[in-house]
Amino acid sequence: MVITTATGHSSSECLYSTFASRYVAESVPKFKMPARSIPKDAAYQIINDELMLDGNPRLNLASFVTTWMEEECDKLIMASINKNYVDMDEYPVTTELQNRCVNMIAHLFNAPVGETETAIGVGTVGSSEAIMLAGLAFKRKWQQKRQAEGKPYDKPNIVTGANVQVCWEKFARYFEVELKEVKLREGYYVMDPVKAVDMVDENTICVAAILGSTLTGEFEDVKLLNELLDKKNKETGWDTPIHVDAASGGFIAPFLYPDLEWDFRLPLVKSINVSGHKYGLVYAGVGWVVWRTKDELPDELVFHINYLGSDQPTFTLNFSKGSSQIIAQYYQFIRLGFEGYRDIMKNCRDNASVLRKGLEETGTFEIVSKEIGVPLVAFSLKDTSKYTVFNISDNLRRFGWIVPAYTMAPDAEHVAVLRVVVREDFNRSLAERLVSDIEKVIKELDGSQSQATTKATHVTATVDETGDKLLKTKEIAMYWKNLADRKKTSGVC
Repeated sequence: MVITTATGHSSSECLYSTFASRYVAESVPKFKMPARSIPKDAAYQIINDELMLDGNPRLNLASFVTTWMEEECDKLIMASINKNYVDMDEYPVTTELQNRCVNMIAHLFNAPVGETETAIGVGTVGSSEAIMLAGLAFKRKWQQKRQAEGKPYDKPNIVTGANVQVCWEKFARYFEVELKEVKLREGYYVMDPVKAVDMVDENTICVAAILGSTLTGEFEDVKLLNELLDKKNKETGWDTPIHVDAASGGFIAPFLYPDLEWDFRLPLVKSINVSGHKYGLVYAGVGWVVWRTKDELPDELVFHINYLGSDQPTFTLNFSKGSSQIIAQYYQFIRLGFEGYRDIMKNCRDNASVLRKGLEETGTFEIVSKEIGVPLVAFSLKDTSKYTVFNISDNLRRFGWIVPAYTMAPDAEHVAVLRVVVREDFNRSLAERLVSDIEKVIKELDGSQSQATTKATHVTATVDETGDKLLKTKEIAMYWKNLADRKKTSGVC
């Protein structure tokens, strides 16, 4: 029981005002749990005050994750926040909502299921878990096939581009699968299907294609990959499949580019993951993975739970998890429908175009992202002799913007970019304001560079006049050292 009064203390400590109490005058616990309780008001105020120092989520342009939802959905989330999803016997309706979401996503991705047929898939805590579940299914199927053929099955590998998200590296390391990466090159920042198929061998459990690269938002050519891999399978007798990591692009392509073939319309695509908490428009904590058919998911990986007289299969890495995000996903599906999602994605694309045009008009940047893909803008400096994208990223924080700066994946590490993810709540007005603030930062950096050059010239002249060359050389070296570019890493979400 939480104590909410100052019982046992002097009357001066009665909590009529949190800021008049001793609780805000003492250091907060950082290593050990405190011995005594404090009033709920004080606990709230202390934590709330520290959280004010966090960035504003809606100005965090580094993240693909949803930062705004309607009030009615917020109410549903809070009403179900105490429901443990794994208790299917206690919360059968929540389980049914998850199954409905899986069915809707499978149909959205053109899975070969009937109008009233149940699709094969599961809700996860994000695309990382979804990818690991899909990877496990591929690995187990490959092992079973190799065992049946009497061949070694101890050296599985997976082929991806070097631009994959870190969760693929986690899967490979955690589940002992060799990760074979197709390196990037300047001007081509996604996996080359030709090089990917060349790397496939008899131990390849699948080729992973990315629909919406984290680095540039670009869609990889899944259709070409399917054609090339199908040809190689026929030549070798293998049956290497494809997994599509559609974490970012899965809720974009069906609405903006419905004729683009990347999903289950391609026969070698056996599973797809997508993040509900990205362009699925739900707060962080929900992802999805769907399989083409039941045959693609080995039954030995699925646990079966009986409740209310029916069988409930379950395939997850964790046990307990909240129900709120699944309920929120279903709310968005029925609230927005295909029409609503299409309109939101169009707005995101249009606002990304406004931002792109504004940056091009500065004459300072080169746009490296493509217009077809995830609605984001990745851009690099045309001239890096004066300052870097890392300097720009740091200076934008003064205006409240969180814009990541990072280097590309191997073998394009020499290319450094800034990236702005355009989400649902990033409107045209904000896009125009961001361009304006970037122009201010550029002007300030140009001015600082000019002043630095003038000062350095003055220092050099002083050296010539006084002859104290050793002392002044050290001064110059220290001055330019302070001006050197800082190597700061920014998160790429």
